Amino acid sequence: MPSLNNASVVILGLGLIGGSIARALKAQATNICLVGYDSNQQTLKSAISDKIIDKTGDLQECVMSADVLVLALPPRLIAELIPELPGLVSGHTVITDVASVKYSIKRSLKSTPHDFQTRFVLGHPIAGSEKSGYAAGNKRLFNNRNVILTPDSAVLASSVATVNELWRLTGANVLGLELERHDRILALTSHLPHLLAYAMVDTLAEQSKSDDIFRYAAGGFADFSRLSSSDPEMWSEIFLANASEIEQILNVYIERLELFKEFIKNESRQELAYRFNSAKVARDYFMQNHYTENETVQHPMELINYLIEPGGEIKGAIRVPGDKSISHRAIIFGAIADGVSEVTGFLEGEDTLKTLAAFQEMGVTIIGPHDGRIVIYGVGVDGLKAPRIPLYMGNSGTAIRLLAGVLAGQKFDSQLLGDESLNQRPMKRISEPLSKLGANIKLTSGGNPPINICGNKLTGVRYDMKIASAQIKSCLLLAGIYAEDTTSITEPAPCRDHTERMLNGFGYPVTRDEAKGEITILGGGRLTAANVEIPADISSASSFMVAAAISRIGEIKLNHVGINPTRTGILSLLSLMGANIKIENKREIGGEPVGDITVRSSVLNAINVPAELIAVSIDEFPIFCVAAACAEGTTLLRGAEELRVKESDRIEAMAAGLRKLGIKVQTFADGLQIEGGTLKGGEVDSYSDHRVAMAFVVAALRASEPVLVKNCENVATSFPGFVKVARSAGINVTENIDSTY
Repeated sequence: MPSLNNASVVILGLGLIGGSIARALKAQATNICLVGYDSNQQTLKSAISDKIIDKTGDLQECVMSADVLVLALPPRLIAELIPELPGLVSGHTVITDVASVKYSIKRSLKSTPHDFQTRFVLGHPIAGSEKSGYAAGNKRLFNNRNVILTPDSAVLASSVATVNELWRLTGANVLGLELERHDRILALTSHLPHLLAYAMVDTLAEQSKSDDIFRYAAGGFADFSRLSSSDPEMWSEIFLANASEIEQILNVYIERLELFKEFIKNESRQELAYRFNSAKVARDYFMQNHYTENETVQHPMELINYLIEPGGEIKGAIRVPGDKSISHRAIIFGAIADGVSEVTGFLEGEDTLKTLAAFQEMGVTIIGPHDGRIVIYGVGVDGLKAPRIPLYMGNSGTAIRLLAGVLAGQKFDSQLLGDESLNQRPMKRISEPLSKLGANIKLTSGGNPPINICGNKLTGVRYDMKIASAQIKSCLLLAGIYAEDTTSITEPAPCRDHTERMLNGFGYPVTRDEAKGEITILGGGRLTAANVEIPADISSASSFMVAAAISRIGEIKLNHVGINPTRTGILSLLSLMGANIKIENKREIGGEPVGDITVRSSVLNAINVPAELIAVSIDEFPIFCVAAACAEGTTLLRGAEELRVKESDRIEAMAAGLRKLGIKVQTFADGLQIEGGTLKGGEVDSYSDHRVAMAFVVAALRASEPVLVKNCENVATSFPGFVKVARSAGINVTENIDSTY
């Protein structure tokens, strides 16, 4: 991957943005040769005098010398200049821009040679000031601000990585977005507010014959009108360049103003208050979740409870969100692959978004997610950059353990941490085997996160896993990519093999000796970008399987569910209990088996859980416990001590909740015994565990009275939109924030 080390970076236009880029790069990277060009000769003299740029020259001379060319010009000038550039730049020059409207530039690019287009990375820093010009430049202008890259599908991953590195050096956070969505979103969130500010101040200026109206204006006027102090000429060009999108949103806004006008005219106090409150809630959400100076700042979550009325009728056909395990891995492998990978069916849950954000922080450009689609511009196994902040994994055990494997073999140091729950989970299970490969890892005195990793050289080893854990196995396989020689792992029982399947899909061979239960990987190879289609998550689907099975009258079809044999333990368990299950339309998508699952209401019978099904059912045991509570007889689960160290102690969490609902439960260190019976209503605590929460929502189907499930905010980590899907399937559940039973 090209590096900016000793590169020549040429900036055309040294106004606010171009001048700030030059200042930031000069402050952070003394080994970059900064070349500047501006049509204003006084600006050039000032930049040379201030030592903001190293040299200048005429336009052609500057452009020809560029390793990286930054077009810090208004959109119209960029679009006019682009047709001339292919004849001026060298064959290796990477080009980017800073314009807030991309469509006109994209249109201008279409007439240029294909090779030139593969090196042009459209970009836009979301930063600015009311002041303009070179003198307003600020080396900290981009600190903790977002820069949006909107590369075309033809653009080389190496070109995108180079531009990403440039912006990281300025202190910016680099995000990705499709071009069309960029222009639409910016019209809504930036261009429209500026237009409204200009229009409002213009209106007041016309209405006022003196300065009285401004003399008595309060702080609210200053806050709202601040945008109208921006550069008038620049914004005139922006509005015209994005005229179509702005016209559309203006029409919508004018309709909303007319609606408010009618509310005021008719003295509709309640309607006004309702609309104002909706706006307040939306802005508060934005300020809390998206407007922060530090990505590791943790905001308190709203407490979400679910209230479920009993007796729902399960019916219909649904598709649950994408598989969480595969979604995590798709980001990881796409990020360290060579080339551009496209992922569809991606789970847009909080856990997987933490993994995505971590790789963005390490210099990987990712477009999306949008409607389950992401595009990853891989940087190769040796292309990750040192994170500038601790990598916050939220509640995700999968993310923190798999990333530890990737980070153990890097040349830089890093820190992984999580929320209060994740920071209590055991990490010696990965730190100890990683240390055998040479990893330098420090945990808390209790063996918990934060995980501090000092980059180190790794050497392959043979490791016999003590427990069957896909997270441990995957962590070691990822470390094995960075290790010298061979890493061999034996598992005591088969567990999820998504990592092995996906590595093979990305062109990195992994071998398996079925007789020995041994997986082997040779370090030092490279991954090749691939397209990944992610099936629906069988763990999420299992809630609705059990819902249909225990309902008095019910049938549901779950479409496009992943039926990887290392994940189908819940199907085997329910079948042993007598559930009516049918799998149709079996096929293979991207190396993963998929099928459509239909489940009908059944009379379930208690079972003793076979030992061989424990590892392949580990995430589904909370919902299995609900099936056991509704079965005839006594169900016994032993050998599942792993449940003690999940997002909660799931043995105690399920036992406590089922007892509250009138079910007799006995617990053991490694499992529990459940006597099937009649469920009553009541209040249960999910202990902020998403799978426990969803399990008790399903249990309420058979309860005699309403059930309140408390602390359900983490359901969004694996199943965003759960309540909506559950209601569509026939479960009478409502979401209450800070409610009491």
